[in-house]
Amino acid sequence: MEMRINSILLFLLVFSQGLAQEKKAGPVITEFGKVWPIDNPEFKTEKDRDFKVVFDIMSSPENHDQINASIETAARFLNMHAQHGIPIDKLKVALVVHNKASKDIMTPEAYTERYGVSNPNFELITALIDAGAEVIFCGQSSLSRDVPTENIIEGVQMSLSAMTAIIQLTDQNYTLIKF
Repeated sequence: MEMRINSILLFLLVFSQGLAQEKKAGPVITEFGKVWPIDNPEFKTEKDRDFKVVFDIMSSPENHDQINASIETAARFLNMHAQHGIPIDKLKVALVVHNKASKDIMTPEAYTERYGVSNPNFELITALIDAGAEVIFCGQSSLSRDVPTENIIEGVQMSLSAMTAIIQLTDQNYTLIKF
């Protein structure tokens, strides 16, 4: 009986500690990109290096009013590292958007006209651009997916292709992250 009580107490202690810790957004992107705090990881983060990353964003939810989790990963990347003490000037983020994700960089008006709802990614994309992230749209996808320049969010850059953008960024020592 005593062993069972001790087991229950141990479970409650561990469970209550888990509840005390919660995911939080910011300080870079305050409305998106919540992450778990990690205290004292054994694999130490090099806080004085540049973290240059390019996210290959090619898929998108079928549901037109759902945020693209792959895009939100960029917000999580920025928030996680800033929360851990990495200066924002050490965080270089680029997103290369193509294929099915082409719709996610459309203006709210163009998105609403096509899908009947406002673009759920608009505020996220805008926040990423405002935080210094480069959002690069594949010119080939622009034409094949019928998303012309006038229908993309301000600040999104058009490239010749996603392949070209990824090659150039990796040549500039960006690390490719593909989820």
